[in-house]
Amino acid sequence: MRNLITNNDIQAWLVAFGIAVAVIVLLYAAKGVLLRRLAHIAPNTVTYLDDLAVKILAATHPVFILLMGVYAGAQGLIMAERSALFLQHLTVTVLLLQAARWGDVGIKGWFHHYRLRRSAEDAASTTSTAALGFVARTALWVVIALMILDNFGVNITTLVASLGIGGIAVALAMQNILGDLFSSLSIVLDKPFVVGDFIIVDDVLGTVEYVGLKTTRLRSLGGEQIVFSNSDLLKSRIRNYKHMQTRRVLFTIRVPYKVSKAQVLAIPQILREAVEAQEQATFDRAHFKGYGTSSLEFETVYYVKSGDYGVYMDVQQAINVILFERFENEDIPFAYPTQLLKLDQPEAWLDVQAAVPEERRAANG
Repeated sequence: MRNLITNNDIQAWLVAFGIAVAVIVLLYAAKGVLLRRLAHIAPNTVTYLDDLAVKILAATHPVFILLMGVYAGAQGLIMAERSALFLQHLTVTVLLLQAARWGDVGIKGWFHHYRLRRSAEDAASTTSTAALGFVARTALWVVIALMILDNFGVNITTLVASLGIGGIAVALAMQNILGDLFSSLSIVLDKPFVVGDFIIVDDVLGTVEYVGLKTTRLRSLGGEQIVFSNSDLLKSRIRNYKHMQTRRVLFTIRVPYKVSKAQVLAIPQILREAVEAQEQATFDRAHFKGYGTSSLEFETVYYVKSGDYGVYMDVQQAINVILFERFENEDIPFAYPTQLLKLDQPEAWLDVQAAVPEERRAANG
């Protein structure tokens, strides 16, 4: 410091001060002019890049501008090599930190814009932006930190090697957390489901509400929130009903044995006509399936042209109403569970009935 003062006269100091002030004023003025012009242009353009440029430029820190002015002014002074080297390292460090801040704001702003723009038509954007944004910003700051250490003369090759060895130990200690993190990235990239999908995991079903770095949360039909760790979730069988394009439906009706042969032959055609009357259904088959314990069984298969459960129920309800009307018109009854009891000694049963008081027999029907 003493050499800095003694080696430079007042004129040199005044020149250095003037250069520093001029650079600071110019940088502030340039920042202000660019912000005003971009803020005026951005609302009138379709692209988001100018809006993002406004946010990035507004993130310029005053310390960065001040140090740039000081560094520019110091170039006109006679300085010791050690002092000049320190100022250079300090300036580069502040420049790298400012670049990291610009990049961080840019990444955050871009992912936020992407989520707003695509969330209505692509729910996967909501799922992916959190994880990808976190990874991108973390990678940016790690690179900047390594560059700062390298700027101060730290051998980052040795450091990176040391971090690699330490990273293995940390990874072993945090393997569950890291497993969930990588599972989160797998969900983001492979997209087995996204926010808003209705899925079934083993015997648990619900709508995907949130996909985080460690957990995924479902909202069940009962209203409660169900939380899975990402690694456990990907180890399970997942059925995604949101991606269902058609739904195969199989249903069975039963009629009693007392129906006639003509009625038996007419029932498959009635079933076919009931299904074909629905715009959202495609008929596949209807057959007299077999002989049940107490009824004749008819099986019908059709496809609903939508994966929506509500649409399927509307179609099935319409089919049931048509069958109810047609069976009534054709005098075909629906079967209900019945059992036939045969007695080897019916006289004994009559004796038992006779022994029961009349009031009790009337109560039992």
